[in-house]
Amino acid sequence: MSNLQYYNETGAGQKHSDLCHYSQAVVLGDIVKCSGQGGWDNTGKMDANDLKGQIDLAFENVNRVLQTVGLRGWEDVYSIRSYHVDIGASFDYVSEKLKKRIPGHRPIWTSIGVPRLAFPQMLIEIEVEAYKGRDAHL
Repeated sequence: MSNLQYYNETGAGQKHSDLCHYSQAVVLGDIVKCSGQGGWDNTGKMDANDLKGQIDLAFENVNRVLQTVGLRGWEDVYSIRSYHVDIGASFDYVSEKLKKRIPGHRPIWTSIGVPRLAFPQMLIEIEVEAYKGRDAHL
């Protein structure tokens, strides 16, 4: 495992890494696996009463982590897993965000309803995998 490269973006990514003992991303050859990103701002704060705001921030956080690894961002994602505390209230908005963020690109996506996420105020968590191979546009 010593040849794996682990990454944390500065700000909330590093803060959560230090607090919970995990990394934001790992590079496995041409594949980048990104830890689940929640709807926190760059200081780690979340508004438990703002579902759309958390989704917007989770999308930004995914993009920021992928860029830390050297990717473009969402454009290089091939797989998405989203975890929703209230899937009925959040699924359609996440779907619309995907359509707007990557209109010409359709990664595979699994969406899961859960009773709770890592931090009590979290309403959404988005985990992705991306391709960092020779065909990626860096």
